Amino acid sequence: MTIKISIDCMGGDHGPSVTIPAALSFLKQQPEAELILVGLEETLRAELRKHGAESNPRLSVKHASEVVAMDDPVEVALRRKKDSSMRVAIELVKEGAANVCVSAGNTGALMAVSRYILKTMAGVDRPAICSILPNQKNGPTYMLDLGANVDCTPHHLHQFAIMGSVLVSAMEGIKKPTIGLLNVGTEEIKGNDVVKETATLLRADHERGLLNFYGNVEGNDIFKGTTDIVVCDGFVGNVTLKAVEGLSRFVKSVFKQNVLSMMGAVLAKSSLKKLNPERYNGASLLGLKGLVFKSHGGANAYAFEWAIKRAFDAAKYNVQEQLSTMIAELMPDTPDAQRQV
Repeated sequence: MTIKISIDCMGGDHGPSVTIPAALSFLKQQPEAELILVGLEETLRAELRKHGAESNPRLSVKHASEVVAMDDPVEVALRRKKDSSMRVAIELVKEGAANVCVSAGNTGALMAVSRYILKTMAGVDRPAICSILPNQKNGPTYMLDLGANVDCTPHHLHQFAIMGSVLVSAMEGIKKPTIGLLNVGTEEIKGNDVVKETATLLRADHERGLLNFYGNVEGNDIFKGTTDIVVCDGFVGNVTLKAVEGLSRFVKSVFKQNVLSMMGAVLAKSSLKKLNPERYNGASLLGLKGLVFKSHGGANAYAFEWAIKRAFDAAKYNVQEQLSTMIAELMPDTPDAQRQV
């Protein structure tokens, strides 16, 4: 089966100088993929010529006359730039011309445009951003939400847990992945009211055999691999993600301080790869009626290629179909009115 991926080539801090080399490298590794490069046609074709890839049969160019800048307000991306590379790339998913879209563009704009074009799945109030982090068990820890929703109710966190469970089950082949609720302690009495009420909802699902709720987890459990999934609101998730990225770069800088530390870095090279945030680039926007993946805005070609790989895998493993089916089965019909916003 051929997987078609639409790429917003103009998004991010670097645009085509990063997205096109990443796309070409990915195609060399993955014969089952076709890419639709979306953006200013002349600019994209000029970049393709630099790489001698003008006539690649698995590449096509879709012209879009506008670009959503990284500092554009959401309303500009949504209301004024209706022919942006971001929007056109997402529309290709809606039309069925692409199985999944990848963009490094403005996160707020990408979420807003995706939600407007694709709409949310039945029963889902708010889409969430989910990505992976490394752990000591040499596997991924999936974490959500990572910034789409800074203020959440227990009902929203409950939905995130359900969506994360379905995603991990599809991507990792784990029938009932474990779910941890990020908290300031593992005891049931710890945390604010939102977290405590969320835990009550998740325990009820666990008792019914619908979800595999482990309980409360702390920040260090993310990297221990205590659970397959860690659920939190977007404020906490985004702060955690950025702190991890900063720590990773700090560790790398320490190994460059002098000759001895650089020698140590050479010896520890394979282990240090686990700390490279570029290897974990590519977050899925869960809860939409279509697959959209978000790359870091400042990603280099290596990192952006990882985002494309994750998007390809999600489409290959039928994540969207499984999400639709399982969310319909697991999502509560009507949440408590007091928990809605």
